[in-house]
Amino acid sequence: MSNEALSITNELFEQGYNAFTGVPCSLLKGLFGILEDKEYVEKKEIIYMPAIREDSALGVAVGMHLGGRKCAILMQNSGLGYSMNVLTSLYSIYQIPALLIISWRGAYENDAVEHDLIGERLLHILDAIKIPYVEFEKERGAASVKACTELIEKNSMPVALLIKEAI
Repeated sequence: MSNEALSITNELFEQGYNAFTGVPCSLLKGLFGILEDKEYVEKKEIIYMPAIREDSALGVAVGMHLGGRKCAILMQNSGLGYSMNVLTSLYSIYQIPALLIISWRGAYENDAVEHDLIGERLLHILDAIKIPYVEFEKERGAASVKACTELIEKNSMPVALLIKEAI
């Protein structure tokens, strides 16, 4: 388990997050490793449900929210395209709170070429659909997460935590 991934997970647990869903990404492998650790998940009473696509993960998260759980959704920034309709026609309209943990592929222009376009424009896309974001800082991991959860609590809307490097 990476220190950064453990810092994120522990802070989320402290903030009452006990449900996770999402689509695997190599930049988020530390988080997925924790969520797939049966002993950790049972000890913390966390629900983790993998998804086949990001928009499906958002649907699962709505169900978890309606069931009384705070849910984080893990996705690659390329999956944001699949998710835009759900985010704008469900989450925004009905003010459904959610933490989107998004890997920012292409942020440093040293990723696979298919990530360049969305990597370059990710912040513009989030701004266009009115989703606030916080860039994860390894040195201040828990503080980055707390900034997101505070925005979520204040606005009852989705907020993105952007991860640029593998954790």
